[in-house]
Amino acid sequence: MLEVLGLGAPEEAVYTALLARPSASAQELARQAGLGEAEADRILRDLSGRGLLSVVTEAASCPAEPGAGRRPARYRLTPPSVALAPLLVEQRGALQRAETAYAQLTEQYRNSPAQTADGVVEVVVGVDQVAHRFHQLQCGAQRELLVFLVGPPVAVPREDSDSSEGSALRRGVDFRVVATRDYLGSHDMVREAREAVRGGLELRMAESLPLKMVVSDRERAMVPLDVSVPGDEPSAIVVHRSGLLTALAQLFEREWAHARPMYTATAGVCEEPVDDQQPTEGELEVLALLLAGISDRRVASQLGLSLRTVERRVRRLTELAGGGSRLQLGWHAARAGWL
Repeated sequence: MLEVLGLGAPEEAVYTALLARPSASAQELARQAGLGEAEADRILRDLSGRGLLSVVTEAASCPAEPGAGRRPARYRLTPPSVALAPLLVEQRGALQRAETAYAQLTEQYRNSPAQTADGVVEVVVGVDQVAHRFHQLQCGAQRELLVFLVGPPVAVPREDSDSSEGSALRRGVDFRVVATRDYLGSHDMVREAREAVRGGLELRMAESLPLKMVVSDRERAMVPLDVSVPGDEPSAIVVHRSGLLTALAQLFEREWAHARPMYTATAGVCEEPVDDQQPTEGELEVLALLLAGISDRRVASQLGLSLRTVERRVRRLTELAGGGSRLQLGWHAARAGWL
């Protein structure tokens, strides 16, 4: 917890051990923090020198007899509001200086001779390099991530992508994804998609997409290149701010506008209808997959339901829509604003 203020794990262990008592000796703190007494003594001297605690000198209650040893020094915390505030100010200042340097270097690079055609498009070759750059784009995003998902992952394992995705969502990044129908159909993605949407990701489905890509903050994008020869290493291009990057962002917005929003239940699967004239969340989840072209059997597999449950929900949806074919069900769902 205190590492961000410049304290290591042993220092934090001693500091928090001292929080629970008015004062303590090095021996007592070493025992509570699980450290050697010599190490605890060194840490206490260091913390004392930094003003985080003070040494309590205790005089004996009666004159010391000849040869009697002095009592061991005891330590007491300086109030955290007094002692830790300067460290916090120092860390904030360092972060502000780093942000200023980052902005200056970025602007210098954009205006330098290196920002030619060679600087706009960068080629990345190899599984490790492609995966590393992908994580840089996702983990470095501060405002927005735009993603096209097409076909199976080649260089970035799905679990690694999930980790970067979760990190971006926790930071409050605006995360929008358009996935192709075959991407959902060929991967066990529905459960993962449900969790991601609950975490704040926006997901839409397209019949097809022209390419895979990720756009980070509209400052840079990454587009994997096709591997035409078996055995060739995966490769990708990284596009920096330019007219090409603007075109990729506009391509995403166009596909996003035409893609079908995907519905995922926010409270699990609801068996009982909330309103006799409205579909339940579970029924809407089935409907979204059906409209994406997924078969009943595949829907059942993806949602962990029986085929009979899926068929029962489809029948009720059809009844709510006034009967007819599934095509008419889709038309009614759009008109009623179910999806």
